[in-house]
Amino acid sequence: MKHWFSPIALISLIAVAGCVEVVESGPVTRPTPQAAARPAPAMPTRDRVQQFITVVERVEPVAERECRARAPRLNCDFRIVVDDRPGQPANAYQTVDRSGQPILAFTLAMIASVRNPDELAFVMGHEAAHHIAGHIPRQQQNAATGAILLGGLAAMTGASQAAVDQAVEIGAGVGARSYSKNFELEADALGTVITHRAGYNPVKGAAFFSQIPDPGNRFLGTHPPNAQRLETVRRVAAGL
Repeated sequence: MKHWFSPIALISLIAVAGCVEVVESGPVTRPTPQAAARPAPAMPTRDRVQQFITVVERVEPVAERECRARAPRLNCDFRIVVDDRPGQPANAYQTVDRSGQPILAFTLAMIASVRNPDELAFVMGHEAAHHIAGHIPRQQQNAATGAILLGGLAAMTGASQAAVDQAVEIGAGVGARSYSKNFELEADALGTVITHRAGYNPVKGAAFFSQIPDPGNRFLGTHPPNAQRLETVRRVAAGL
């Protein structure tokens, strides 16, 4: 288990605590700003740093055990990092590095925005679940399929190369979004299990959704309605 915490990044929490912008988390590599949310209760910076470290120490081994049990062929050596790039909104995301090691990244504003360790643990479990469920490669496959289908249809109609290229781009975007809501619900369900087994309350943790603007049920939206996500967490938690 390897962690990377920039001392400057953690010390910099004092500069962002109390005034944050919250976005939807998911298996993406670039945060997408949303509307401003209610700030987290005031907490000394040192306490926020310790809270983050404590949650990492409890959640990471559980996530790795779940990963090895459910997806033994995956690289389950999670690396949890602080994204200390200036001006980043509150966000957590999962990606992989060039060697295939899974990365769970948290911006300074995200660490400052959670209201309790249960919320932070749930977000961490949710992001780990994206990797365990293989959502990034599945999303990439969906994007490739959409690009091929729509690009192929455009080519069959005798469209210009520029039009075909545009169709490929649109198809990739549609394909990538086609199952993203299901992916989020899958991550919520497995994230609930991870959070619970790490000793935190996933239902209390899922209250973090109250800080996220409700996406409703938009066509090709990337996230399901908050109520549906909360219902998923409650249902899974009830069976644990």
